Amino acid sequence: MRILQISSARSFGGGERHFADLSRGLAARGHEVLAALAPGSPLADELEGLPDGNVFRIPLRNALDIRSALGLARLARERGAQIIHAHVARDYTLAAYAARRSAGARLVITRHVLFPLGRAHRVALRDVSRVIAVSEAAARSLLARRIFDADKIRVVPNGVDIDRFAATHRPAVRGGPLRVGIVGELSPVKGQEDFVRAAALVLKQFDGDVEFLIVGEDATRTGERRAAIERLVADLGLREHVTLAGHCEDVTTVLPTFDVFVSASRSEAFGIALVEALASGVPVVATATEGALEIVEEGVTGLTVPPGDVDALAAAVKSLLADATLRASLSAAAARAARVRFSLERMVEETERVYTEALER
Repeated sequence: MRILQISSARSFGGGERHFADLSRGLAARGHEVLAALAPGSPLADELEGLPDGNVFRIPLRNALDIRSALGLARLARERGAQIIHAHVARDYTLAAYAARRSAGARLVITRHVLFPLGRAHRVALRDVSRVIAVSEAAARSLLARRIFDADKIRVVPNGVDIDRFAATHRPAVRGGPLRVGIVGELSPVKGQEDFVRAAALVLKQFDGDVEFLIVGEDATRTGERRAAIERLVADLGLREHVTLAGHCEDVTTVLPTFDVFVSASRSEAFGIALVEALASGVPVVATATEGALEIVEEGVTGLTVPPGDVDALAAAVKSLLADATLRASLSAAAARAARVRFSLERMVEETERVYTEALER
């Protein structure tokens, strides 16, 4: 197949990791993959499996960028794209226009989030062939809005390169204080401030024997999210215990140093960082968001707590820090579950089947 992947992302998160892994995986299976990216996109460095001539820069400014829509249509026609696959909501209408203006290309979109699409999308995306939801929760959100027919929606959970993470499993014995970490873009929805408040409660019991690491970049122009978290850390007197590490190019270098991984999200359609932690064999404490409940098996591969409940989050973290046997049990079960349920190969194969269905409509 000839597949045009489209993303206007200007920062790198779970959705962008999915885009890069999927594109490389499809190329490895013999498909011709084209990528249309915004200028300066961080995705460009993640597509080493694609020929340079298959990566294109298009402005992709917003959903009404007619010039970019025309550019996508021209690219699709000239390269004979059979599938046009958009991953970011503001790209959907541009991709839909390109599909209508090209000869027989089928439109596929992926929903990575739970935020509802507007009713205007019912008209703009009337010709969509398939809609991929990254979780059952995302599929339910789509169905509730009644924008797409149910028979067009397919659930394809994200996958990760299991072998890459398994190769860096945390050592059975690690020197120094216990470490609790959180990974993700600095954002209110990701719950880093809840993580800091929970850290203060944990340290009342464990004193200086635990350190807390926040990994992730601040995508705001002013750096306001990092500044807010730093103020909270200072106000709670945690500067010696909580570190903001910023962006990490390769999380396989940091996940093995965690004794406990925390996902404190207020809302999550999937949670690829959670899967990466499971694949790395790190015990997990996660807020019970819709997406996390599809990933974490309570008491088997991790512990879950209500979103926004700092006391419950701290209690779960303390229970794991105090019980090395439980941590070891969760670690082993998590690694096994990740390999069975969240492999990159499974994700690529299932997406390939969705493309085949779209072409056969």
